[in-house]
This record gives sequence, structure tokens and C-alpha cells, in this order.
Amino acid sequence: MGAPQPAKTAPLASRKSGQPNTVVSIGDVRFGGRKVVLIGGPCAVEDNNQMTRTAAHVAAAGGSMLRGGAWKPRTSPYDFQGLGAAGLEILAEARKASGLPVVTEVLDPRDVELVAEAADMLQIGSRNIQNFPLLREAGASGKPVLLKRGMMTTVTEWLSSAEYVLASGGSDLVFCERGIRTFEPTLRNTLDIGSVVFLKEITHLPVIVDPTHAAGDARYVTALALAAVAAGADGLLVETHFAPDQAFSDGAQSLSPEQFAALAESCRAVARALDRDL
Repeated sequence: MGAPQPAKTAPLASRKSGQPNTVVSIGDVRFGGRKVVLIGGPCAVEDNNQMTRTAAHVAAAGGSMLRGGAWKPRTSPYDFQGLGAAGLEILAEARKASGLPVVTEVLDPRDVELVAEAADMLQIGSRNIQNFPLLREAGASGKPVLLKRGMMTTVTEWLSSAEYVLASGGSDLVFCERGIRTFEPTLRNTLDIGSVVFLKEITHLPVIVDPTHAAGDARYVTALALAAVAAGADGLLVETHFAPDQAFSDGAQSLSPEQFAALAESCRAVARALDRDL
């Protein structure tokens, strides 16, 4: 079997001959340029204090954007599902206090307009990679879209999902590799570094990496982040919390402020070696 042919399956995402990289801009943040964009924040929005404190340490470490889930898709219906619309208000307060633009996940096509009014970028999570009505609504929202790879999605399927966003009017799309489910259970997921290299070649769109969900354990996040930067990723999406042991969700894989700052410094050194900034 040969490599996927994106020009046929994803004509809007595929790179035409001689086409330069598309740069997705959110204020002063530019995905696909010389700078590797560092996005940090907790898995879930919990309260104003949590988001404001976390946003402050993300900014202090040189982070460019703030992440946080107002809605949380959980495997069990009995786990914390997020604060919903109240979480959007908290994110807005954290943005105002820190100056960092916000990316947050939207789960339901009916909520796209509400989330688009509050957030600077819409995230489509791995569980919704083939929620086609949601992809269409996100594409029509006018906001940049961060499209995470599904845990069992091939690159070709991922590209097709991107095409739903682009064909619906969205032009600012960023791919996010976050690991896939394989036979190997050592880490939470298997980080497919090769997908970063491949997408950077065959598409004109930015590609970032979420090392947190690939690792599933804070001990391994920095090493995977370093690999991502070395492979040419345009950004990192990293979970961090001022008190990981108290986090409502994904505390075990969330970095403390000190760990996040150390990750930023280490990745900055790798970026400089590649004539990039972070």
C-alpha cells in the first residue's frame, strides 16, 4: 500500500505545488510561523481561582495561549462533565487577567455559536473527530479550529474531517496529534510523531502536538514534547495545573507550574537548534 493521496481525498487541506505554509493567526499568536506556540492550562475549568492562577504561570513560562475545558467528554456519565457555560465565563476572566487568548472544546453543534462568542479558538476533541454536523458548524463559525486526531483515526480519516471544516467556510485550521490507541499499553496512547512529519509535507496547514494525552503520566510529557519540537511541530498543547493532585480530571498527567516552566525551557532550547523560537 502506498501513502495516502490527499489531493484527491482532501483537496482543500493538501499542499499545491509551490504553495507556502498557511499561518493561522489569533491576535499576536501565529501557528505555522517561526515560533513554536506553547498552549497550557488545565484539563477542566474548575473555578476562577484555579484558572487565574494557572493562566499566570502559563504566561510566566512563556506560554502563548490558555486551554481549559468548559465541557468535558468523559467515558463515564458519572465523572465530572465540566461547568458548561459558566466555565466560558471563567475562561473569559482568565484571558482578561493574563492577556492570553483561549482555546476550549465544543462538543455539541448547538453550542458552537455560544462557544465561538467566548473563545478565540474552537477545539474539536478526539471523540468528536467524525461528528460531521459539529465539524460543519465549527467551520462556519468564523473562528479558528483546532482539530485533534481521533484515538483510532487514520491520517486519511483525519484529513477528511479537516475537509468538512474547510468546505464549510473555515480557512484557519490547525491539526493536533495526540496519540492513537495501539496494542501497546505502556503509555496512555502511542504518539505518532510520523504523522507530524507527514502532514507538514502534504498539507499547508499548521500541525501541533498534545504530549499530555499521549503520555497519560506527567513523568513522560516533557520527553514527548521535546520529540515533537524536534520533528517540526508548530506548537504544543500541554495540560498544567497549579495543584495537579487536586485537579477534577487528568491530574496524573498534568504538570505543576515548575514542571511546565522546565518543559518550556527545554523545548525552547530544541527550537533554537532548529532556528525557531518558543
